[in-house]
Parts: sequence; C-alpha cells; structure tokens
Amino acid sequence: MFYRRKLYTVKSDFVEEFNAHFNKTNLPNQLKHGARLIGRWMRDNKDNTVEIFAIWEYDSYEDYVGIETNIKNDKTHVQMIKDWYENSGGREQVLSQYILEVKNEALESTLR
Repeated sequence: MFYRRKLYTVKSDFVEEFNAHFNKTNLPNQLKHGARLIGRWMRDNKDNTVEIFAIWEYDSYEDYVGIETNIKNDKTHVQMIKDWYENSGGREQVLSQYILEVKNEALESTLR
C-alpha cells in the first residue's frame, strides 16, 4: 500500500468555499479514478488560518502515479478546476490570498 497526505493551510474565511470545492469537484474525481480517501480533517491554527489535510490510500506508488496522471488528463475535471479558480478571483489570487501552503507528502508506516 502507498499512502499520501495532502495538506493545505487556508485562510479561515475561505474554509467553507474550499471544503465545498473539495466535496463537489476533487473528491468525486479522485474516487472516479481509483483513489481511496481514508479521511479528511481540519484544525484551527488560532491565527486566522486553518490546516486541512486528507490521507489517501493506493495499492502502490505506481497506482498513485497512474491515478494522478489520469486525473490531470481528465479534461472535464481540469476545466472544472480552472472555472473554480476563475470564480474565486483567479488562480494567482487564490494561491496568494487564500491558500497559503500546499504539501503533498508520502507517508511511511512505522509498523514492520
């Protein structure tokens, strides 16, 4: 199995819109292409930001790469993402004003 954590630090006033976008656009597309969501959580940083992260599971690293490739080649999904950015003020504004940090990290088990 391969696990990854996708983490975002988001301005507090953007959390509702960001979570709605995840539930409406990103989650269905990930599931459609074979990713498995273990869970998604958020934590208030008490500084007008919220940390939001998800743990995803794949059969292997190679499956993860294939799923991500399929997602990036899904023209309908790509257009939905572009439209969402545009409706939210543009990609540059969203990534500079609302989504302050993005991390995509592989997770390693401590169990042997």
